[in-house]
Amino acid sequence: MSELIIYPHDAPQQPTLRVTAPDDIAAALARVGVRYERWQATADLDESADQDAILTAYREDVDRLSDEQGYRSVDVVRLRPDHPDRDALRRKFLDEHTHAEDEVRFFVEGGGAFYLHLDGQVHQVNCTRGDLLSVPAGTPHWFDMGPAPLFTAIRLFTNPDGWIATFTGSPIASTFPRYGE
Repeated sequence: MSELIIYPHDAPQQPTLRVTAPDDIAAALARVGVRYERWQATADLDESADQDAILTAYREDVDRLSDEQGYRSVDVVRLRPDHPDRDALRRKFLDEHTHAEDEVRFFVEGGGAFYLHLDGQVHQVNCTRGDLLSVPAGTPHWFDMGPAPLFTAIRLFTNPDGWIATFTGSPIASTFPRYGE
């Protein structure tokens, strides 16, 4: 289930808001400039589906969003609990960072959590199948896929080089509840 939990940035054990209705999540995130939408993730993907098969299944949505926002590069990240590098991959995204472009994800399977550090608050967005999240360029955030990652997400970029992060050096991410734990 998709969920938004908002905490004061200095009180990670005291959420001030918890919502699960997609319209409520979208409205709360829109107030801080974040795009959240529910899309139809209807394609059944078997374990052998590669990036091309996944992008083909969602080509219409990807093309529409790319045309609308000017995205020039698209890829797929797919992780399973038995991935041999799951721990290292999880650690890669767990520290607060920013990007020079929007970070856009469409979850077509499974889920993970984005933590957005905005206006003295941390917005934990637990994304699941069908969620589209666009984190604006320059927004301090981190991502947690959990200790047993199970998700497939389509990533869209304006920069053809893809995911490039600038880490803030803040320890804030280590003080908040982890996804799936």
